[in-house]
Amino acid sequence: MKLVYPVVMKKVSDGILVYVPAFDCNTEGKDYAEAIDMARDVISLMAMDYEDDGKELPKADFDIKVREGELVTLIDVDLIAYRKKYDNKSVRKNCTIPNWLNMEAERQHINFSAVLQEALQEKLS
Repeated sequence: MKLVYPVVMKKVSDGILVYVPAFDCNTEGKDYAEAIDMARDVISLMAMDYEDDGKELPKADFDIKVREGELVTLIDVDLIAYRKKYDNKSVRKNCTIPNWLNMEAERQHINFSAVLQEALQEKLS
């Protein structure tokens, strides 16, 4: 799922301060490029937390008032790509298959987890 959120950036003495209004959080970077990366990271993390907790993601408010010295820019995030990259913890799943299939697969030393992962990735792409 791809999302776009506005952020407010402000140059400070030691870098760029970033405020993400939708999630009411801050991050920072040493320059604008790093600040954008950090904003993308914090938005992705917050959005994943919301999803994991079953909460609705906040709506992006594009009508942001800025003060002198502040800059508003848009940050895009791809939550599916972010999860693929950073959320790789293994979870245990039980599945039921016919006994004959189980016996044949075990005889051929088939890795059930690998087959299930491959099948799910193919199904979801």
